[in-house]
Amino acid sequence: MLAGGCHCGAIRYQVEDEPIVHALCHCTDCRRHAGAPVVGWTMFPEGKVKLTKGTPKIYHSSADGRRHFCADCGTGLFYTNAKMLPGIMDVQSATLDDPDAIPPKVHIQIAERIGWMARVHELPAFDRYPPRE
Repeated sequence: MLAGGCHCGAIRYQVEDEPIVHALCHCTDCRRHAGAPVVGWTMFPEGKVKLTKGTPKIYHSSADGRRHFCADCGTGLFYTNAKMLPGIMDVQSATLDDPDAIPPKVHIQIAERIGWMARVHELPAFDRYPPRE
């Protein structure tokens, strides 16, 4: 069983099934909603994601898209789209208590990817912060 929740702890959830896929989305809608250059989504059958605490607010982000988030801290949690993804609930994978439990398998919507994201893996990396000069 997987569990997760929002930043402030007002909303908690459990997932009682294996994921369908874990994708890294580069679309403009996901980026703007999350304020991040890419958003990880893990798909599950909709009925297998159970709220155990709190109730997310739902934002109609498009004609068919619904983004579920914590009204207290703003953490994005779920995405549903009955027309495009019937019976599926996307869970923002970084909200899982153990996000390493399900490695991503694909990048999606790269047609909308920020240009510099194609080479971001080439940047210098530090365990915490770069040294002060």
